[in-house]
Amino acid sequence: MACEGAWPSSDHWIADGAISTVYLFDDQFFPGWTVLVLKRHATELFHLSAEERHRVIEDVSTVADALMAVFRPVKMNYELLGNQLPHIHWHVIPRLPDDPAPRDPVWTVVHEKRVLDSTQRTERINAIRVQLQRV
Repeated sequence: MACEGAWPSSDHWIADGAISTVYLFDDQFFPGWTVLVLKRHATELFHLSAEERHRVIEDVSTVADALMAVFRPVKMNYELLGNQLPHIHWHVIPRLPDDPAPRDPVWTVVHEKRVLDSTQRTERINAIRVQLQRV
């Protein structure tokens, strides 16, 4: 999916990092949930060179910095799983003060998917882009 460009949706694109592409996750129940998708195909960190590993972690850190500035979370979660989608992609998830389950992984929080309308999505993406330019 990720390799063919089928996921994430192109209208969720935020920016290109050094080695990954940054998208707003389609479910915004946790505001600011962002996904970084490796630009080339690999399924495990050990498939990457040391330089690629360094660069992808720098991409993740840069996005986290931007999300901190936009959303002011109390904690940032980072997930690299690959069980359902066998392609390296990081989930970076701000956990806000009003989080309904601050100590639980987002995957275990039962909720209705929150899809932003195009105006809300554009505003959120633009706010993150502005901060990415400052980092």
